Amino acid sequence: MSADDASGRPDGGTVAHDPLPATERSGSATLRESYVLARAVAYKSLILRIRYAFNTVTNLFTIYVFFALLFFGGRAIAPQAITDSLTGIIVGFFLILMATVAYSDLSWELIREAQWGTLEQLYMSPLGFRRVVFLKTAVNLVVAFAFGAILLGLMLLTTGTTLALDPLTVVPLGLLAMGPAVGVGYVLGGLALLFKRVENVFQIVQFSFVGLVAAPVDTYPLLKLLPLALGADLLRDAMGGGLRLWELPVADLGLLVLKAVLYVAVGHILFGWFARRARDGGKLGKY
Repeated sequence: MSADDASGRPDGGTVAHDPLPATERSGSATLRESYVLARAVAYKSLILRIRYAFNTVTNLFTIYVFFALLFFGGRAIAPQAITDSLTGIIVGFFLILMATVAYSDLSWELIREAQWGTLEQLYMSPLGFRRVVFLKTAVNLVVAFAFGAILLGLMLLTTGTTLALDPLTVVPLGLLAMGPAVGVGYVLGGLALLFKRVENVFQIVQFSFVGLVAAPVDTYPLLKLLPLALGADLLRDAMGGGLRLWELPVADLGLLVLKAVLYVAVGHILFGWFARRARDGGKLGKY
């Protein structure tokens, strides 16, 4: 993304910026500029996913194939075990796909910007580099939910299963469950700015998330403090048991909100620290 794209129209045109610093601009002007930036970020994300459609589809298809192999292979070997745990398996794959997009896309985008030589231009955005990164993360969350919805539909069609899909319950729980993944994504994004190649860390995080989605939080309550574990458990209760948001345990919901806020806040702070180290070391424009 060029400097114009990061702060201008999706068609590449420029938008005049208020010369005043952000602290002296009116709230409406800042919101308007943020909206223009968000639109440009979303437009670019859409264009790249369409232009590299094979990679986009492969990402989704790979996870679906893993699910299909687990479902059909498990049903052939231990049909009763698969039937008893099918809801948990579906919710787990749904959550893993969204979490993967939420934590990895930001890092990949920063790596690509460094390869393209446009990362320093993003850093010099009048709205601030952190706001650019925040809006990229918000767009990635929307993409994560879109991918998750497609995968969920495929899994339900494949298994012939029905789940309770109340948007007023699933969407808030999904967003809160993604909070820790976003925090981890911020940290990985900072590491990508500093060290450039962090693909092996992605694999470690992904395998960890698979285990956390299946974590027995009822048996070991301390596991609720880890990413995805509590969110996956509440989503299983909501989607499999048909519970509404207000019928879930208040203590668990409070902890889920607290975790989302803390993970995102800590991840954001660490991202800023890594970004400063990369800038001071002259590594922003290098790959």
